[in-house]
Amino acid sequence: MIKHQVAKFLVGTGLLTALMGCEATDKTQSTGQILDDSVITTKVKAVIFEEPALKTMQIKIKTFKGVVQLSGFVDSAQNAIKAGEVVGKVPGIVELKNDLVVK
Repeated sequence: MIKHQVAKFLVGTGLLTALMGCEATDKTQSTGQILDDSVITTKVKAVIFEEPALKTMQIKIKTFKGVVQLSGFVDSAQNAIKAGEVVGKVPGIVELKNDLVVK
């Protein structure tokens, strides 16, 4: 009887420990990842500023785990496409989300 209770306890503890290890971490970043994202954001800002047609636009850049999101306003669809093209060449980008809006 006691062996059966001990076995139940150990199995329960093992399952609880395993479930705790499955906790989602999608919204957290390590210090290294934050630094990597900061470097990517800085490089993206630099390539946008170097592009004469884009440097005066209201473009916001957010980077999370290598995914870069462009948002804000541009004056033409051509400039939205151009922004995606120049930013897409920046090393380290995992995915580019071009959410620019033509005003």
